[in-house]
Amino acid sequence: MDWRSAIKGFRAYLKLEKGLSANSIEAYSRDIDKLEQYAEAQNLKPEAVALSDLRQFITWVNELGMLASSQARILSGVKSFYKYLLVEDIIKSDPAELLEVPKKQRKLPTVLSYQDIEKLLAAIDLSKPEGQRNRAIIEVLYSCGLRVSELTELKLSNLYLDIEFIKVFGKGSKERLVPIGGEAIKALTLWIEHVRVHTPIKKGEEDLVFLNRRGSRLSRVYVFMLIKQLAEKAGIKKTISPHTLRHSFATHLVEGGADLRAVQEMLGHESITTTEIYTHLDREYLKEVITSFHPRN
Repeated sequence: MDWRSAIKGFRAYLKLEKGLSANSIEAYSRDIDKLEQYAEAQNLKPEAVALSDLRQFITWVNELGMLASSQARILSGVKSFYKYLLVEDIIKSDPAELLEVPKKQRKLPTVLSYQDIEKLLAAIDLSKPEGQRNRAIIEVLYSCGLRVSELTELKLSNLYLDIEFIKVFGKGSKERLVPIGGEAIKALTLWIEHVRVHTPIKKGEEDLVFLNRRGSRLSRVYVFMLIKQLAEKAGIKKTISPHTLRHSFATHLVEGGADLRAVQEMLGHESITTTEIYTHLDREYLKEVITSFHPRN
């Protein structure tokens, strides 16, 4: 089998069998493209690659100067690719089974304080038509801990504001119900009932909560730029993104004593190991408090 056919089949497998999002499929494909580039230089077909070849590939990737986190992601893609070839009976044994992934250093994410969140909200110009929408964006990101793609795809038909819940479709189209707080409900209601109602809406976008001035869905890039601009205006020196509000949501819950399983459910994490990063953040915060305020320090 040639590489192009194998990668095409792999993409279909990720979409139909694994239910991955278009962004995840593209990321996996780029990783296998690197393996194809290396293997073709060695005149190797996908089914002819052995464990020793994959180890040489790791060395080659390392020499490109990639971070351990990038290498780990690439190898995760390679392992998934060979599992697919095994499932399809294209290979009889998996050469990637014994492949060791470099250990990633767990970097603690940037988190905003509650005061920073208030500064972001205060930086929004509510005199402009999009001001109320922008306030609702920040309130919903922080109140519900959404990923940016979950925010831009949020639908009116999935808002249950009377019982203070919203329905979200996360990675792999996995559905979850997330509680929504009073301030976020208030901001959403003002946007939907007083501003959005006057927006001419593009056909096919009628059910989307957040729209631009032309009545089309907001792009992920727009939300990134909005938060960056508000942070500059608010005088927040940290480099932040929509995901920073998600991290802040989770960290503030854990600091307040929330059960880790509940936080995992709200964030839509498949494994609680991913959610455990917020307990590390909580410990860092406690350490800072002791260092700053204990008389023996």
